[in-house]
Amino acid sequence: MPFCEICEKVFTLTNLHFSNGYFWFNSSTMKKFLLILSLFITQLVFAQLAEITKDASGNKIIKGFMTKSDLATDTAFAWYAQNQNGYVPEQNALKAFTSAKDSIHIFAFGGTWCDDTKALFPKFFALTDAAGFSQDHITILGVDRSKKTVHHLAEAFKITNVPTFIVLKNGQEVGRVVEYGKYGMFDKELGEIINSSVKK
Repeated sequence: MPFCEICEKVFTLTNLHFSNGYFWFNSSTMKKFLLILSLFITQLVFAQLAEITKDASGNKIIKGFMTKSDLATDTAFAWYAQNQNGYVPEQNALKAFTSAKDSIHIFAFGGTWCDDTKALFPKFFALTDAAGFSQDHITILGVDRSKKTVHHLAEAFKITNVPTFIVLKNGQEVGRVVEYGKYGMFDKELGEIINSSVKK
């Protein structure tokens, strides 16, 4: 990822502004800014920012950055294609993602060992693909069975269960869906969060 793209992603995630030769941002985002900046710089320098292990059951565990491509093309994750089959995105969620695709960012945590992540990540990517939602607006972090990931980002974002989908607008969290959400329909709830953020 080119350095300018990394800077743009960090600015988006942390609500950082440049004016009159100075960077300005809300003090509550400083810790998050430093964590994310260090994460992306490390990614630039080392090209890979993930630890890959296997658990006692032979499950491949990615701890750190991962992408849709990592999940869709790795034979260790055969569940990805299987769990996209037959999924039809909730229509209001699809409209919300389509209309807000340039103004929001999704920061998601999941476990490649976790049954709920295996069920929902493929559907999430089917939804975002159908909406024409850019992969540049999606950041996915894998966690281990202790819900830990690189650079203490799971702690910084207070992750207790996975998957957790966090909706960010102008660098601020506007809502999150944990696992299946309050309706048992993660996509419907994400759509509502996005729609409510547009009205603000």
